[in-house]
Amino acid sequence: MYKRKIESVLLEWKNTPNHKPLVIKGCRQCGKTSSVVAFAKKHYKHVIYIDFHEQEQLCALFAGSLSVDYLTMAISASVPGAQFVPKQTCLVLDEIQNCPRARSSLKFFMKDGRYDVICTGSLLGVSGYKNAEQIKAEDQATIPVGAETIVEMYPMDFEEWLWANGINEQVFDFLRKSLQYETPIPADIHQRLRQLLLEYVVVGGMPEAVKIFFATHDMNQVCQVQRHILNGYRDDMIKYARTEDKPRIRECFDSIPRQLSRDNKKFTYSVVRKGGRSKEYISCLQWIEDAGIVRRCYNLMLPEIPLSGNSIQDCFKVYMADTGLLVSMLDDGTQGDILQGNLWTYKGAVYENLVADILGKMGRKLYYYQKESGLEIDFVMRYKGECTLLECKANTGNAKSVKTILNHPDKYHVNAAIKLGDYNIGRSDRLLTLPLYMAFLLSDL
Repeated sequence: MYKRKIESVLLEWKNTPNHKPLVIKGCRQCGKTSSVVAFAKKHYKHVIYIDFHEQEQLCALFAGSLSVDYLTMAISASVPGAQFVPKQTCLVLDEIQNCPRARSSLKFFMKDGRYDVICTGSLLGVSGYKNAEQIKAEDQATIPVGAETIVEMYPMDFEEWLWANGINEQVFDFLRKSLQYETPIPADIHQRLRQLLLEYVVVGGMPEAVKIFFATHDMNQVCQVQRHILNGYRDDMIKYARTEDKPRIRECFDSIPRQLSRDNKKFTYSVVRKGGRSKEYISCLQWIEDAGIVRRCYNLMLPEIPLSGNSIQDCFKVYMADTGLLVSMLDDGTQGDILQGNLWTYKGAVYENLVADILGKMGRKLYYYQKESGLEIDFVMRYKGECTLLECKANTGNAKSVKTILNHPDKYHVNAAIKLGDYNIGRSDRLLTLPLYMAFLLSDL
């Protein structure tokens, strides 16, 4: 088990008086089940585990009464070794989206208060994933609004990757102080973190891929795991989506590398399929996003706070939520190029996706700014209370668009910019340059 941030979230939840049942959602294979089960075994005397994907027949336990006394009796009779002891038992309901009535029961568990309940779900909120029988079951169920706490979990982020590589808190403190005082990172630390970043780009944060990498350092095996995960996602699209959407969802998903290979990376439906239109694919793209596989990055009318209020809802780029998975969708050999430091190939797609990966796993919504005049900013974010431009450039990039916007504060109302790339900390007037491995520290809103 690797140290995951969800552990502190789970502990805070458990220590909160009168806490509600917890629902952890996230893409498949990001580590939800292993993290929850490990936490439950550590903090509870009795753990009862039900997997509605592997044990679909157990959905029948929730078909009748949802009273806690009835459910504890029914579960005890059906799950070997199940023991319900007040304040000592944690009920773990895995893949709860496959049993809508089980989710309805959370309201009853909350009111009862004797037992803690933690649920996980990979396709919660995905429109059209259910078959006819599940639709009927959900029609008879209700989402327990106000009776559950929902938390989103992501694949391992870069900070968790550094933990897994043995980077200690002293180094993190040093990086934070270097950012605060804008002092360069010493060469030995800089090179170590730079190499760890390149490895993170190709491995990504899916726990199984990370495990194989540490066990073998064989990128062929890592890539096999990643492609197996991608094929699992494609299988979900075929298995759970509505019949009429199945091929279109696959087309949307498989078009992402082509979308990002273009100079103008705005998601375009004609790239999905020649002549493709929004009305044919908009719900399909939403399915992939709701499944936690991709993230949208919205264009802004103006680079001003509030960013959400200035976003253009029908103009966006689409990035893979995990950069390691994107790299595995590319040609064999791409991993070797990246590990040798050639991160600037593929028209900046991998580089931009990496920044989207880091920001997205911090829980930040993604925005960019692009005008027909040629003005283009890779990302725009709120940082230290200000609208801040965020550019991803190689060390030779001159960030013309950033300079244009900063030189016209009356028009754009922007006074700060950060340039991320393969270089050390430095500043030129209002432009702060940072090594990319420090992007995860840009958490101050």
